[in-house]
Amino acid sequence: MANVVGDQGEAVLELWCKAGKGQFAVANDTVIFVPGAMQERGCSPARAQADDALLAALGEAATWRRQGGVGSFVGAKTLRFRINTN
Repeated sequence: MANVVGDQGEAVLELWCKAGKGQFAVANDTVIFVPGAMQERGCSPARAQADDALLAALGEAATWRRQGGVGSFVGAKTLRFRINTN
């Protein structure tokens, strides 16, 4: 997954089978993610299901934290991402 989050929380998502925009809102340790319209691309059913699961997990995340170069979104599942520092 490639993504970019701008200064105002706008997000550009490039997943295996889907691409689109969304919005992150962060206040202290609280995080809210709202996906926008996602463009479908041809893909295997397993990868399409993985994209749907990732988008759902991002939408269910309620808090976040950063430890060193790793950011975590915590909800029903914990999602960990390496933070690009260059």
